[in-house]
Amino acid sequence: MHKLLTALLVAGLAAAPAAANTLACPDLSGARQVAACPTDAELRYTFVGFCSDNARMYDGKADGCADFAAYRKVKNIALWESADGEFSAYPSCEMAPEAIRAARPVRVAIQRRGAISQVTCDYGDGIRFTHRTRAACRVDGTGSCDTLQNCRATCD
Repeated sequence: MHKLLTALLVAGLAAAPAAANTLACPDLSGARQVAACPTDAELRYTFVGFCSDNARMYDGKADGCADFAAYRKVKNIALWESADGEFSAYPSCEMAPEAIRAARPVRVAIQRRGAISQVTCDYGDGIRFTHRTRAACRVDGTGSCDTLQNCRATCD
């Protein structure tokens, strides 16, 4: 009897429609840096390896290789997560952590890349926290974060 009830419960859960998940752009006051910023020595080492790749130099995509300062501007980043771990970002290590935590969302957008939906919350100054999911997502409202209702996305 117990096995029959378990089988029926599992079958019922599998047949139930998935509930929509509403995502709000996170409050960054609780965001945390989860990876260290690269040292100057690490950046110089990777600059030599990255920018000396002939294929990269001739494909026209080596904008950051003009000089070390340009490379440093692009690659001096560290991984951050929202307090709940749902959103992640790579802001510049040149920004003070307090400035990142004080940022407020400006807009939210959805981008589909293959089977993955990216819900991106733009906070200005190059700060973009992204949630990745296989679910299909849509922006609720206009995408402008002038109100909390417009700064959300729903994923099915």
